[in-house]
This record gives sequence, C-alpha cells and structure tokens, in this order.
Amino acid sequence: MDTGTLAVPGADLYYEVRGSGPPLLLVNGGDGDAALFGPLAALLAEHHTVVTYDLRGNSRSRLTEPAREQWIGEHADDAHLLLRAIGDEPARVFGTSYGAMIGMDLLARHPAQVRSLVAHEPFLIELLPDAERWHTLFQEVHETYRRDGVGKAIRVLNAEVGVEIPPEPSAALPAPVLEMLARVQANMETCLEYELRSFVRFRPDMDALRAARLAVVAGADSCETLPHRIAAVLAARLDVQLLEFPCDHVGFLRCPAEFAEALGDVFDRLDR
Repeated sequence: MDTGTLAVPGADLYYEVRGSGPPLLLVNGGDGDAALFGPLAALLAEHHTVVTYDLRGNSRSRLTEPAREQWIGEHADDAHLLLRAIGDEPARVFGTSYGAMIGMDLLARHPAQVRSLVAHEPFLIELLPDAERWHTLFQEVHETYRRDGVGKAIRVLNAEVGVEIPPEPSAALPAPVLEMLARVQANMETCLEYELRSFVRFRPDMDALRAARLAVVAGADSCETLPHRIAAVLAARLDVQLLEFPCDHVGFLRCPAEFAEALGDVFDRLDR
C-alpha cells in the first residue's frame, strides 16, 4: 500500500492506494476514515487500483484554514482533485452515507471522471416528505452536543436514525484498531459541529443521476433504519431497483468478503 498527501484548497488530504488495474475510489461517510475501508480495499485491490482517503477535517486530512461549516460540494471538489492526481482514467466510485452524496455531486459536476457509481445508503434527507422533522432533530442534536458533549449527542442521533454507534476504544483491541477507533471518536466532533446540519441540506442533480451508470444499494440487515428508507426513496425517484447488499450500514467493514463480491458484481453489470 502506498500513502500520500494532496494539498487542496483549505486542507491536506491523506490518501492510500492499493493494487493495480482500473481505478476505484471508495468514499467514507461521517466520522470514518480510510482505515474503515481497509479490509474491503485489500480484497478489491486484486483487480483494481483502489483509492481511499480521509475526508477533509477528519483523522489525518488536516485543515489548513480555520474550521467552519462544510458542504458536500467542497468534498466533491476534493474527490475530483484526488482522482485527477491519481490519473486520467474514469473511476468506478463507491460511496457510503455522506460518501454516496459526495459521489453524486462528483458525478454531476465531473461526469468524465466517473465511470459508474454505487451509492450505499445515502443520507439524502431532502428527498423525504418529513424532511423538516429531521432537520429539527439534527439542530437539537447539535445543541445537545454543545450542551452535553459528543457521547450523549451521538446516542440521541443514532437512536433516531437506527444506526449503531461505534464501540469505545479498549486497550484489549489490537493497536491498529485502537488507533482507528480513537480517530473515529475524534471525528464525531467534526461531524456534529461542521458537517451534519449542512450535509443533510444537499440536493442531488437527479437528471445527472438518471443519465449515469448508477446503482442504489442498502444493507439487507438495515431495513428499519433511516438510511435504508432514504435509499428506497431515491431508487423509486430514479426508477431503478434498490439492490440489497450484505449486512448493514457498515457492511463493508462487518462482512468485507461478501460486500466485495456484491460490489464487484454490480460494477460489472453497470459497466457492460
């Protein structure tokens, strides 16, 4: 695995490159980093040049200007610049949660860079008929964070959304896992303060998505969650089948072998 840092406006992006073959970009959701994709990326690297990275302001991708509210568009610009630095060939793109939304904006504004996109449980609140109820909740979560700290705010958020919270770091865990969880815990502050309320205001370019090689997927074990509900709404709006992937919202980490197989199959079908 090769690692590097790319200077982009306002940040230095940490990224990792594995394998050889057609490029495949994996884009994280909130509070994650490249390490969460490690097991999946290692499997996909058998047939692809797999690029993973930490989103700006998270983990090892440090900001080079004062922290402020962030938007999906500037993260899509980061992905665009990273792909341009890696090479000229259009990439397969997999995004999960916020990462799926970043992939959508990248596809809409830089279509020549995206060969095909698999969007896994995007957090597209604006597609929902009760969107304002959710925006009110996210504001309350932010106020809880400011008043009572990260732990309580994340518990409130995940109880409503239906997604499990990351485990607490424990000295009994292997050192690389412990280091990753410590970074994820720190990233929660960035998510709650600078990302959550603005990211969920993102509206995708539906015409661009309809014209693209795109699959919408959701975890087989996350049917009762908000991200699964949103994925179903998006698939219906695009008039495409909602595909089931292994496990849940973090299936790429919980069952990477099955996830890699499903992802490869979908990309192969999209690109025929």
